[in-house]
Amino acid sequence: MRSRRRLPRWLQRLLLYLSIVGPGLITASADNDAPGIATYSMAGSAYGYRLLWLILVITVGEVVVQEVAARMGTVTGKGTADLIRERFGVRITAFAMLCLLIANLGTTIAQFAGIAAATELLGLSRLLTVPLAAVLVAYVVLRGSYERVEKVLLVLCLSALSYVVTVVIIHPPWMEILRDALTPSFSGNADYLLAVLATVGTTITPWGLVYMQASVVDKGRPPEEYHYTRLDVVTGAVWGNVISAFIVICTAAVLFPRGIVVDTAEQAALALTPFAGEGARYLFTAGLLGASLLAASVLPLSTAYAICEAFGWERGLNHQAHEAPTFYGLYLGLIAISVIVVLLPGIPLFPLMWLSQSVNAILLPVLLVLVLKLVNNPRVMGSWTNSRLQNVLIWGITAIIIIATLALLLSPWLGNL
Repeated sequence: MRSRRRLPRWLQRLLLYLSIVGPGLITASADNDAPGIATYSMAGSAYGYRLLWLILVITVGEVVVQEVAARMGTVTGKGTADLIRERFGVRITAFAMLCLLIANLGTTIAQFAGIAAATELLGLSRLLTVPLAAVLVAYVVLRGSYERVEKVLLVLCLSALSYVVTVVIIHPPWMEILRDALTPSFSGNADYLLAVLATVGTTITPWGLVYMQASVVDKGRPPEEYHYTRLDVVTGAVWGNVISAFIVICTAAVLFPRGIVVDTAEQAALALTPFAGEGARYLFTAGLLGASLLAASVLPLSTAYAICEAFGWERGLNHQAHEAPTFYGLYLGLIAISVIVVLLPGIPLFPLMWLSQSVNAILLPVLLVLVLKLVNNPRVMGSWTNSRLQNVLIWGITAIIIIATLALLLSPWLGNL
């Protein structure tokens, strides 16, 4: 018999990497979701290039935080909520899960606000499109068809590349951009502090941390292959933040000089006019709708999984509704509350989206501190604990959030100073 030819080593490694890739890319794509696009558009249009330094800092922060989540999932084979319950008990777990629930509910509401904003650009009423989107998302996920739909939504998310093309067309002042990216700027103004918190909260998210660890656990790869998972995490985080930076640059170059501070989807779409002309609104709509539907599918499900995991309740789509009532109740409840809030008369969609990300940031330190304690515990991680540099970086991000939150609370007095 003829012996089967072995594939070249480089091709074997590539195929193995492609079998593992996913959590990092999906989490990064979901970072540039509806509230992400709203936040970066607001930041660029209101402050020009002044917040680019923060994008640079939180890129490093996101790489480190997401890598920690992926490493914990690989080494322990358990989700974040499961580990928190085992190591910290019911009270701390309940507090952590409450913070996660509030943050994720706010972000889920923001996703449906993104759906409303996108479809209203096409002249369709949110009264029709938001409930329809909710039914569609729930049907696709509960029927187990999400993995097929996910590919379509990821393709729609590629429309974010139009920001890169637009920046190339308009030739922004690169020396000024470089200077602002390398020079931190600060202000005691409440609006500026909210923009800082929203920018952090839309990039390093509580749900992203939990989702990353759960996805890695589901992949079930051994620690010996972890370097492929780490590569997925790092490339995904860097890629997502490069796109984020280009959204800021694009809106700063096109809208900031005209004094247009993004407050609506129509204003945000103007940033793509140099590239797409009259088609800017349709290009923007495709990206906003795809990103919103992608995150609206992932967020409620990952939240229900995490909370049920934390308290040992039955969970998973392989169970019937009567077998896992809390799981299905949480999932459908998050969607229902989000739809109701977005349909409230006079609700401002874009401010709602980026304000939800400020709440994300304010609640994030609770999870970061618990995760740091877990990942530095040799009983949990063995020899896979954090390095000193990793701890310093995560504590640094936590400090930025806490300082910005305290400054926001004190901003009436700081403004006077």
